[in-house]
Amino acid sequence: MEDIDYLQSTSVVATGYQDADAQENILRPKFLSDFQGQKKIKENLGVFIKAARERGEALDHVFLIGPPGLGKTTLASIVANEMGSEIRMTSAPALDKPKDLAGILTNVTENSVFFIDEIHRLKPALEEMLYIAMEDFEIDWVIGQGPSARTMRIPIPHFTLIGATTKAGMVSSPLQTRFGINCRIEFYNEGELGQIIKRSASLINVPIDDEAVGLLAKCSRGTPRIANRLLRRFRDFAEVIADGTITADVVHRSIKNLGIDLNGLEDQDRNILRTIIEFYGGGPVGADTLSISVGEAIESLEDFYEPYLIQKGYLKRTPRGRMVTAKAYELLGLQDRMEAQMRANGSSYLTGFGGAGQDAQGTLFD
Repeated sequence: MEDIDYLQSTSVVATGYQDADAQENILRPKFLSDFQGQKKIKENLGVFIKAARERGEALDHVFLIGPPGLGKTTLASIVANEMGSEIRMTSAPALDKPKDLAGILTNVTENSVFFIDEIHRLKPALEEMLYIAMEDFEIDWVIGQGPSARTMRIPIPHFTLIGATTKAGMVSSPLQTRFGINCRIEFYNEGELGQIIKRSASLINVPIDDEAVGLLAKCSRGTPRIANRLLRRFRDFAEVIADGTITADVVHRSIKNLGIDLNGLEDQDRNILRTIIEFYGGGPVGADTLSISVGEAIESLEDFYEPYLIQKGYLKRTPRGRMVTAKAYELLGLQDRMEAQMRANGSSYLTGFGGAGQDAQGTLFD
């Protein structure tokens, strides 16, 4: 896990929060009108918040699901701002014992927001305490020890729990069903990222032209956190190698120095694909063998590099191992090698390279 933590804290295209990202706090929108993208979520939240505000009630509990860096924490803050309520924020790993959670719940104010990040890591004993708090706005507390011990129910103010997770499948069903509002946050398209980049650039006072905005959006992996991080790095290059304006030329020179491309891939991403093609004929190859070949821990390979390669259609996992798709050959300019490998396997040549091909014997692409 240390390798993954290192990659998440150093890679410029990592989705995890980094210390340098503390600067992005000034870039966070404070109201739904400033939040770019996620149109359906914004519309629904706007309706629910307005209705709760007019009734003078706490908003129903909200469950935010989505990959890191897409704005779950930002949305939680926006909900509090729109409701005119205070917000208390914590993460599940920080809550160790029931008394930690009880201390927070007994101090929340009426109609306030309580945000728990990575709620899938909440301990079972704390989950059970949350069940009663979310439904009845009470908590059970044990007083005394041994035969004289007794349970007391303590009333707490009505509040809104916002739970955020990157792994919804790990959240227990009883906890999930207690959330009245479920929001699944999707990756952003290039147009939405472009609006985010323009807004961020204006807030940090860095000029950027439209072509550069488009290029930056392309290499941001559909993630605002990465877009804002790259914007800050490109600003540095623009100030040193240009006149301070981020242009298309600055973007091209910057990504070359940072070791990424316009698809958001790092050198090691391309190395993984090239290794499968050149050493293992396009696959299949086992994860253990591949991790040794590219010099990465298997956990880093599976949890850091592979998800994005699979998401973009360059790589796929099969019962027999990892296999590249025709799109990976096109990315690396190895179409000739693809044709040769297909002929060697008795397959027919597929033009276009738009997706995974399939040969007659099912040995290369299936």
